[in-house]
Amino acid sequence: MAEALQKSEEIRAFFDKYQEAFEEKLLEEAVNVKDQIDEILKIGNIDLVSNAHKVVGYIIEGQEEELKLFAKQEGIAWATHSIELSFKLEWVQAIRRTLWTFLQQYNDATYNKTGFDFFSMEKDVNTRVDTFLNNFFINYSTYKDSLIKAHRQLVENLSVPINASVSILPLIGSVDSFRTSILEEKVLTEVGNSHIDTLILDLSGIADMESEVIHHLMKIIDGTAMMGCKTIITGLRAEVVRKMINLGLSFDPKTKTLGTLQNALSEYLAV
Repeated sequence: MAEALQKSEEIRAFFDKYQEAFEEKLLEEAVNVKDQIDEILKIGNIDLVSNAHKVVGYIIEGQEEELKLFAKQEGIAWATHSIELSFKLEWVQAIRRTLWTFLQQYNDATYNKTGFDFFSMEKDVNTRVDTFLNNFFINYSTYKDSLIKAHRQLVENLSVPINASVSILPLIGSVDSFRTSILEEKVLTEVGNSHIDTLILDLSGIADMESEVIHHLMKIIDGTAMMGCKTIITGLRAEVVRKMINLGLSFDPKTKTLGTLQNALSEYLAV
């Protein structure tokens, strides 16, 4: 166990040393994705290169639970922003190929010096890459299906449960007074019936809101707080923020705001 840990640390140090070369090779492998990196960052605040280093670190160090959790977070983020799945598949396969290129280099550099078992590593690495892919696609599909159901049957199913105490309520499209009235009734009912401790209210799909809708939404947040539920606001658009400022409105200090849904998932998935 100690020997395996030391080996993973040595390999990680090798990858850290050649990080720039790794990124260059990765972009070379990801022919179609490399031109979409900035756009994906803009759409969903998803940093593909930084996330690739995370995935590689979890794979090398055998951190399977962290790898699965990160795959879940990524799956939900990609589903939320409807980013093309072919990009993710190409990117992960590029990570796999690049990872093996550098493991081969490590093997050549340390041959007969560290006792590196290349064939044993092959099984472990490929299994972990497949684990990441499987968990990503399962969570992408599950969350996407939940979103579609929630959007089609708003009155019956408003929030998407993430775990026993955390739910996401994504608002997409136009929100008028009638819809916020439905939201109020169903949100408070769900918070009570499902014992939701944390409600992540994602507004990234809302380009603008009328002042009366903003007022109503703030009342809903106050209502959930009275029931012991903490509300996290994500994805507030600049237009909505400007309107709130002009109206002299602000959320209760206890209501937390985060830039993106992915930020909230990073913080609250482990709850």
